[in-house]
Formats: sequence, structure tokens, C-alpha cells
Amino acid sequence: MKIALVHDWLNQFGGAEQVLSALHQMFPEAPIYTSIYWPQAMPSEWRTWDIRPTWLDRLPLIHRQHQPYLPLYPLAFGGVDLSDYDVVISNKSAFCHGVRTGPRALHICYCLTPTRFLWQYETYIQEERVGPLARVFLPAAIELLKRWDYAAAQRVEHFVAISETVRQRIAKFYRRDSTVIHPPVEVERFRLAADPDDYFIVVSRLVPYKRIDLAVHAFSELKLPLLVIGDGRDRPRLESLAGPSVRFLGRLPNGQVAHYLSRARALVFPGEEDFGIAPLEAQACGRPVIAYAGGGALETVQEGVSGVLFNEPSIEALVATIQSFDHRHFDPAAIREHARRFDVHTFQEKLRTFIEQHWAEFSAPVGVP
Repeated sequence: MKIALVHDWLNQFGGAEQVLSALHQMFPEAPIYTSIYWPQAMPSEWRTWDIRPTWLDRLPLIHRQHQPYLPLYPLAFGGVDLSDYDVVISNKSAFCHGVRTGPRALHICYCLTPTRFLWQYETYIQEERVGPLARVFLPAAIELLKRWDYAAAQRVEHFVAISETVRQRIAKFYRRDSTVIHPPVEVERFRLAADPDDYFIVVSRLVPYKRIDLAVHAFSELKLPLLVIGDGRDRPRLESLAGPSVRFLGRLPNGQVAHYLSRARALVFPGEEDFGIAPLEAQACGRPVIAYAGGGALETVQEGVSGVLFNEPSIEALVATIQSFDHRHFDPAAIREHARRFDVHTFQEKLRTFIEQHWAEFSAPVGVP
């Protein structure tokens, strides 16, 4: 099979990029088509990969501020012709499933989520700092983009969802069936520590919808130590909310992140996520998770075994959960064993089987069962 990979944008590193890394391990010869590529923001080893950005990559300031250019992304991806490939795998949370594939190419979309800022616009916009003029004109643009997004989804042959939550969204917004294959976690990269230190930890991109503000408020109120690892456009606001017990460490190398995770009392995961890899990385270290009971956490955090869930996305609910939390009630070995269900090798095996099965069906001569 001649395979191409497609990704929305490469100007930040998070869970979507971890999925792309696992896909590249599976298909190292496959070129990666993307809208923009900022090498300085990505792992250094990626500079040897065959990454092919669109013309958007040449626009001013787009690497640091890609949001103002969002209306152009459908145009850019719509101009990417991948009809010479046998299989196209799009790793999508925005517009990259809109590439052209033609009748002889099998397009499988690994869907991180239907485009959040289109289909969950009202919820998304509440957390974003958008000016009053933009709020007037955005709804009309959103409706046009939704039509394009829906039409692009109908050209995909098969959808794979990262979680049951996303499977339900694909059915609701795109009217398409999908198969759930959970994203990969490199369990063997993490180690158990003998005893934790006294701090809690957040590992996340610092963007509004992640609701890191809940954790910052809660730990400031309780005067308990919280380390926040990660960066993003919401960091200045979060730092302005934080008390002296909350420290922001910014982006750190993978080895340092793993060290801090292994020594934390618990990872705090306060937002409703499509899936969430950070909780499983903490569990791979044998550390429990305090998570909001919504989205992917319902599939990755086993109540009483690998963590605890709080039911309301509020400061009060999180404070009450932290006050009643005791890390000594959890068995690190059992937590790590739970994380193994989501190991990268399991992901790769399931996805490879899915691709090969559907390629065999797609490429079979007409009339051959």
C-alpha cells in the first residue's frame, strides 16, 4: 500500500501529535501533509521526516497565531490532491479530512473530534477571549464552515473515533458510523516511583477549554502545591489567577515530565476532553487521577482503582474532591496495569488490522467476495 498521512497543523505538541508520532512509527515512509509546520515547536527528530505543508505555511505570523486564518484552512486542504495514494489516513480535529483523494484511494479518518469550534461553538466561545465585533460576524462564518466540514466528512470512507464520546459526536454531527480505537500511550516510557512528593500536577496545553482555571483556583484556595506543566495562550490569564502555591513550569522535555508525574500525589484533569492522554501517562507512573466526570475520562479513569471523578465542572466540586482525596488508598501497580490497556502497541495493532481489513475490501475486484 502507498500511504499518506494528513494532520491539521504542526505548530504545537500535544495529544494529537503523539498520535501522529505513533502513526509515523507504523508507516515511516509515508509523507505527512499538513497546513503549517513550525520545526522549532516540534521534537527535533521530526526534522528528518517527510513533512509537506501547504501554502498557508508562508503567511505572516501563522506559526504563532494560526486561529485568525481558520477560514482559509478548507481552501488549503481542498487543494491537496492525494489521489495517487492507495490509503490516506487523516489525523483530524479540524479541517485536514478535506483533502482530495479520488475514487481509487481509501480515506480513513482517525477522528480526534468533529471540529470543536464549529459544532460546539457556543460552549467553545464562552471560554475564548473574542472581541465584540468578531462575535457579531463569527456565527455566519461558522455556519459556512460547518457546511464545508459536513460535506468533507461524507467523502471519508471510514471513521475511527478516539473514544465513545467522539463516536457519539461523529454520529450526531456527521451522520456517520465509526469504530472506537483509543489513542496510544507509551507505557514503557514511564516508571513507578517508591513514594510521591507532596505536590499535585497538571500537564496540558494552556488553552481556555481545558479548564485549567478550575485547578488554579482550587489549589490557590486550598493553599496546596500544584505544578502546571505546559504552555499556551491562556498562560498569562492563569498566572494572574494563581496564588503562591501554584507554580508554572512551562514546556519541559519528556524525561522531566515523566519524572514530575511519577512523584506527584495525583494528576488533576479538570476539563471535559475528547479522550486525554495525560491521565494515562500519570497512570503509567502508578499515580492516580482527579478528573472531571465527562468525556474521555469516563473511559480512562477507573473510579476507586486509578483515580476519582468529580461531577460538576466547578471550583467548589473540585475543592471538595481534593479535600477528601487520599493517594494512599490507591495501588500504584494496579494503576499501571490499568494503563497498559491503552499501550501504543495495542493501538498500532488494532489500527493496522482495521486498515488492512478495509483495504482488502476496498481493493478487491468487483464481484469478488
